[in-house]
Amino acid sequence: MAQRTKKTVETHRSGRIGWLRAAVLGANDGLISTSSLVVGVAAAAPAPGAILVAAIAGLVAGALSMAAGEYVSVSSQADTEMADLALERRELAASPEAEHSELTAIYESRGLSRDLALQVATQLTAHDALGAHARDELGFSPHSRARPVEAALASAASFAVGAAPPAILVVLVPANVLTPSIAAVTVALLLVLGAVAGRLGGASPLRGALRVAFWGAMAMGATDAVGRLFGATV
Repeated sequence: MAQRTKKTVETHRSGRIGWLRAAVLGANDGLISTSSLVVGVAAAAPAPGAILVAAIAGLVAGALSMAAGEYVSVSSQADTEMADLALERRELAASPEAEHSELTAIYESRGLSRDLALQVATQLTAHDALGAHARDELGFSPHSRARPVEAALASAASFAVGAAPPAILVVLVPANVLTPSIAAVTVALLLVLGAVAGRLGGASPLRGALRVAFWGAMAMGATDAVGRLFGATV
């Protein structure tokens, strides 16, 4: 009796592009910007309450800013996609033969014979003409489709998650060791976050970890210098 072969399910990283980009960007920005803000304010030696207010304000303002920016950006992409699809729909209605020939030429350019390309174009046009042109002519796919609300929520949530550790440390850690504590925790978390992002994206975890941690340390060093400079002159 013939053995049944198991159907393997392939998992591609392209399906993660939308949410991974927004989540990684938001978490990195939340952790780096809030930690840098707290370190800079703490370097000016204000009252502990002022540092906490700065941390919370940075978290809230940053999360809302990330959500708004991501929503506007992705909405613009969605508007462009919709405009292109509307144009393609009109062209299909006005010149179906020309559009069929265009689709056939696309498949020929990808290596199919003329006869096979014609058959494929004919069958895909009969099944879903607009979908075939959206995918093979315009390059649209379900994985890369613009989703403004999803991107905005992911950015805001991930920013808040990234900004939470430095805000929590302001409450728990004494003022005299606040700056080194935040710096150490931030760099450690950035190493983990960079490694995870690199792993999920198919890149080197070590390279991803080091580049994120480097820029985070640079940002905290710069804001610490600014806080000390202006704190000393106030």
